Amino acid sequence: MPNFDLTEYHARQAKAQAAIEGAGLDAMLLFAPESHYWLTGYDTFGFAMFQCMVMTAKGEIHLLTRMPDLRQAQLTSMLSDDQIHVWPQYEGSNPAEHLLALLQDMGVAQGKLGFESDTSGLTDFNGQLLRGAMPHLLDHSDLFRALRRVKSPAEIEMHRKAAKLSDDAMDAGLAKTRAGAFEGDILAAMQGAVFEGGGDYAGNEFILGSGPGALLCRYYSGRRYLETQDQMTWEWAGAYARYHAAMMRTVVIGSASDTQKRMHAASVEALEACEAAMTPGDPMGNVYAAHAKVFDKHGLQDARMQACGYAMGAVYNPIWVEFPMFYEGNPLIMQAGQVFFMHMILMDSDTGLAMCTGHSVLVTDTGVERLSRQPLDLLVR
Repeated sequence: MPNFDLTEYHARQAKAQAAIEGAGLDAMLLFAPESHYWLTGYDTFGFAMFQCMVMTAKGEIHLLTRMPDLRQAQLTSMLSDDQIHVWPQYEGSNPAEHLLALLQDMGVAQGKLGFESDTSGLTDFNGQLLRGAMPHLLDHSDLFRALRRVKSPAEIEMHRKAAKLSDDAMDAGLAKTRAGAFEGDILAAMQGAVFEGGGDYAGNEFILGSGPGALLCRYYSGRRYLETQDQMTWEWAGAYARYHAAMMRTVVIGSASDTQKRMHAASVEALEACEAAMTPGDPMGNVYAAHAKVFDKHGLQDARMQACGYAMGAVYNPIWVEFPMFYEGNPLIMQAGQVFFMHMILMDSDTGLAMCTGHSVLVTDTGVERLSRQPLDLLVR
């Protein structure tokens, strides 16, 4: 069943209808799974195939999907059976033509139509089919994304649950981390803690790398055994009802060097500076500038990244990022009710050392609230 009550969905749909009207559109073609989920609760990885949810300026909603997702839509969404349509799949079948037929039945095929192109829910191949059938579509990829940025109280509660699962995963991972430990056991403990707490698979794999792999910001299946003196970087997320709360840490195995201590102190200072800069009404670029200023002051400019965090939300594979990101000069204004993952990443190829600190925060009217209960101490095992 849907994860929220009908009052929540009706409020979202009213906002969406107003946004479609405000954009001067007759209908919006939604391909992002996040839009489907936010609008109706429809929850599936079937977006890897062709499917589209249509919402008109009058508030009418219809879903065109494949047969395997018929019952998925019936079970997970608040859509009625007459709002769910299955396009016939056979050799030579063009789903975009079937979508056009649905739009004709809805009386909007000749109207002003917006669509989402900036999503993994619309491959280039399917996008070409879509444009071939409807060449006058208008790209409004940010229309629903903007609606999803500020979270309702019910959504914030989901993020809080996700953050608890992140904290639990960290505790479980630390309990397994020591010299001689197997990366697979640590990863299993962290992921298991999320499942045991009622959580979901995250939008991308947990990132866990030791030794040279600690300098990677991506999943790498190295599966090492930790050495007596080693390092391990984790980037993981609790996920509850698709809502995420990511975290990041570097753990030292053995003893921490003076360089690692200095890098850790700088990462905590940068994180605190970023939190202080997260003021509703200010541009996101201010946060990145605070991050860069601290690291540059410590002579770590060559080890820092070109972004220091991004939005969290209910997201799907291949990544748990819900844009926007904190990068240099980003003019987008921060708002109370947004949830962000802040990551202070230092990857120093010259020394071969990594040091990362991060957690998820809620922007409030007066600043930020940390969603994690975990301290920012240097972790040595």
